[in-house]
Parts: sequence; structure tokens; C-alpha cells
Amino acid sequence: MDKDQIYSESMANIARFSFDAQVADVFTDMIERSVPGYRSIITMIETLTEHYAQPGSKLYDLGCSLGEATLSMRRGITAEGCGIIAVDSSESMVERCAKAMERDHNPTPIQTLCNDIREVDISDASVVVLNFTLQFIPPADRIRLLEKISAGMRPGGVLILSEKVIFEDQHLDELLFDIHHDFKRAHGYSDLEISQKRSALENVLIPETIPTHRNRLLQTGFTSVDVWFQCFNFMSMLAVK
Repeated sequence: MDKDQIYSESMANIARFSFDAQVADVFTDMIERSVPGYRSIITMIETLTEHYAQPGSKLYDLGCSLGEATLSMRRGITAEGCGIIAVDSSESMVERCAKAMERDHNPTPIQTLCNDIREVDISDASVVVLNFTLQFIPPADRIRLLEKISAGMRPGGVLILSEKVIFEDQHLDELLFDIHHDFKRAHGYSDLEISQKRSALENVLIPETIPTHRNRLLQTGFTSVDVWFQCFNFMSMLAVK
């Protein structure tokens, strides 16, 4: 696993963050050291898939990156006749994801697509994963994407939505913001790296509050919505159709 050192040297001009080849090469290290609870979420996607995957249905990993959630879903499938569609708009990510799928010998078929998730049809789905993906979609497009996902899901299907969040209470928001930076420092990132990456992500990663996520999911046709995991300012929700 290559170490993330993208922002370790001072930069005169900081480019907008993108999921390019440079990021894809170090993505595993980057997300493990940046997202508290990430490994727990990946592990539990397998358990949730085992519970919710319906026979003969499709499962979607939207914004699949290197395919860790895809593989977790694959391990969790016990229902017969299922297939997984893994989608990402980054060609570098999709190439690496496809190779990871080839190395895995689980028989459940997986289709990898390089496409904008807003343009992908969703149909006959029992499990859909948006694992730290929606936060990179322009806010004005989020409700239409969730409407499409909801419309393409079977009754009883589930959306697993993981996101960085902000809080309405300013004191709590500032506290968890600072604690997250302490987490990153504890995992080897310097203040320079933290500052420069934050600048790169400005107006690229746009977090929202938990109530905003919950209300929008209920508005788009999900019947039961709640947080099943939270660590600092990162959370994962279950939305049942």
C-alpha cells in the first residue's frame, strides 16, 4: 500500500481535489488515515448485505473507488442470482477496481462501469451503497439522484449512505472538526498536509447535516431512515425502501 504524501510539500497553487491516478495510487492509505470508522463501515456492509440482498436482485456500489465496499457486498451475498454493478467516474479508480475484482474468486458477477452515477440507470435493486460519494455530488443534484435510486429499488431494499457531516450546533461542529484533525495528526498527517488538503477539497466535498440527509431520504420515498454508525463528524445511515 503506497503512502499518501500528496500534500506533504508546500504548494504555491493548490489544485482542486480530484480522483486522478495520483490519488488512486494512495487512496487506501488516504482514506484509512482520514476517515475515522472507515474500516468498521466496510466490514459492516458485508453484514448488511447478507441481511438485505434479495434473490435475483441487483446490488450497486455508486462511487466505488477501488472497490472495497463492492468486495464487502460480494462477501455478504447469500441470496441466489444476484449481481453487482460498481460505478465510478474516475477511470483510474475503475481500472484498479476491475483488477481487484479479477483477483477475488467469489463467483458473484460484478460489472464495473466508468460513468457519472447521475447517468446510470438503477433497476431491480435490493442493496445500494453510496459510501462517501454523495458529498462530492453538487447539492442541487442530490435529490434527483436519490429519487432515481429510490425508484429503482425493490420494496424492502436498503440504501447504505456514508457521509462526512456538519452540525447545526456551532460548538459541537467546531469540536468534532478539531477532533477529526487530531485523528489525522495521530495517523501521521502534518498540519501542512491537513491544511493543503482542506483547501483542495473546498467546494469539492460539501457536507450536510444529519437531519438534511434524513429528511431528503424520507422525501424521496424511503420509509425508514436512521444513523447506524457515527464516529466524530462521519456517519453512515440505513434507508429502507
